[in-house]
Amino acid sequence: MAQTRILKPADNAHQYPLLIKQLLLSGPRYSPDQEIVYANRSKYTYTDLVERINQLANALTDAGVKPGDTVAVMDWDTPRYLECFFAIPMIGAVLHTVNVRLSPEQIVYTMNHAEDDVVMVHDDFLPILEGVKDEINTVKHYIQLSDEAQAKTTSLPSLGEYEHLLAKAAKTFDFPDFDENSIATTFYTTGTTGNPKGVFFSHRQLVLHTLAMTGSLSAYDEMPLLRSSSVYMPVTPMFHVHAWGVPYAATMLGIKQVYPGRYEPELLVDLLKEHKVTFSTVYQRSCR
Repeated sequence: MAQTRILKPADNAHQYPLLIKQLLLSGPRYSPDQEIVYANRSKYTYTDLVERINQLANALTDAGVKPGDTVAVMDWDTPRYLECFFAIPMIGAVLHTVNVRLSPEQIVYTMNHAEDDVVMVHDDFLPILEGVKDEINTVKHYIQLSDEAQAKTTSLPSLGEYEHLLAKAAKTFDFPDFDENSIATTFYTTGTTGNPKGVFFSHRQLVLHTLAMTGSLSAYDEMPLLRSSSVYMPVTPMFHVHAWGVPYAATMLGIKQVYPGRYEPELLVDLLKEHKVTFSTVYQRSCR
């Protein structure tokens, strides 16, 4: 009778963890000069993206963020948000994508429930947080996100403006290996009874989701939705399930990405036409 031989990994084989930092390898390697565009404001390359992710990691570490800490983001769909998608979990912290369309009371609830340590907040949302700052229990520092030359003044304990902090930070960072089942991101559901419900994704889950998405969206010969020649622009808020996870997939593929910032209909149409956008996602809420 034939015997089945069971192959086992060698004792010294490297147990390669599925970490978000692995999603950042192929895009910059094969498409270093590909563009990432911010509305009608600015653009940079994948090489710049990697450098800025390293700078953000250093800026957050300098601010005292440690593995296991939670960093909340309140921003429009911007390249800054893309940088946060990578840098925050890559240092071992947890990215909390705050739903800016929640009521101030619910935003406070989610921040306290997530035990946010640092909040990165766009100028447009400063009035919300200034109005409820005494109800937020765990936040130690705020970092301002601004599209203007001068960030707005605020009563919040701000460490400074994002671009200024990055400009002072080192351009290299040694991102560590750690358990792939570590929590990478957290966010909160809407449309359910009671308060929003917190959910989270591990590094392993997000890497596997990205691999599955790139495979499924490019599998059909007659109408591939996402391929290396695509141009991607989200019309799904990046706080909403990572814009369906497409920013991770797009970055891994090294495709051109266009981030519109705040959704303005005329600007969206102009960007679609100017950059010949081929792939997008739509935010939809069902009502019953």
